[in-house]
Amino acid sequence: MIERITTDPDLLGECPVWDADSEVLWWVDIEGRAIRRYAPGSGTLESRGLDYRPGSLALTSQPDRLLVAMEHQVGWFDWAAGTWEPWQDLESAGTGNRLNDGRCDPAGRFWVGSMFERAAEGRFTGLLHRFEASGASSTVRSEIGVSNGLAFSPDGRTMYHADTLRDTVWVYDYDLASGERSNERVFTQYRDLPGRPDGACIDSDGCYWTACVGGSAIARLTPEGEVDRVIELPVVAPTMPAFGGAGLSTLFVTSLRQGGGGLASGEHDGHLLALDVGVSGIPEPGFAG
Repeated sequence: MIERITTDPDLLGECPVWDADSEVLWWVDIEGRAIRRYAPGSGTLESRGLDYRPGSLALTSQPDRLLVAMEHQVGWFDWAAGTWEPWQDLESAGTGNRLNDGRCDPAGRFWVGSMFERAAEGRFTGLLHRFEASGASSTVRSEIGVSNGLAFSPDGRTMYHADTLRDTVWVYDYDLASGERSNERVFTQYRDLPGRPDGACIDSDGCYWTACVGGSAIARLTPEGEVDRVIELPVVAPTMPAFGGAGLSTLFVTSLRQGGGGLASGEHDGHLLALDVGVSGIPEPGFAG
């Protein structure tokens, strides 16, 4: 069964992250300029408006204080106060790029990529950044269309990264001690999958769950890159899955209502969905800084 969680849709829901300590799911509405929160225990839904577009977020050691990638910067968002404090510029303002999909590795580094804000124009100006706990950052890949699909295997020895415009997900050997990736190879090129690759997460079996944006589905791929399952969803553009809830046994999926192609008009488009897929996830690491 697929459950619709939200009562009002996001324009562009993205980056769901389960906070096990607070037992809430965080996510962003990029075009709606908001950070949202859902507590399954009470059914409470809350939102905080922002002046700019948040692309992704990460947990920190302080409750209700998030690391947020916003436009071209990373900074701190205090949920209780509703305040945003810029910390570091990752890219120059005015380039037309904005930060998009992001995730912490198991050592607490924050990885985040960017995209040209009008994805429909097909520009490959995006970058992939590695952001250390100290605030030091490095750019590790360029010429990206839409950076997406960041994920790490349960043992932290494998990293995944996707470019939506290239219809490709890559996989790397990953060194947790240094944060370096090596041995790049293609994981999947979406030939046997609907839509295009968007956000992703990993389950406790080490399988990669990818949102098939534009394809009304999510898919599970084995560590070898074989398509294990495709689950149809009642939304045109699912954007990212995340495991959460009791025992990390619920798969939450954000979706898009308004994007470069206009509006998706179905009654569930833009809403947060929840479903039981028969497997559980892995804990979401927070930022170590």
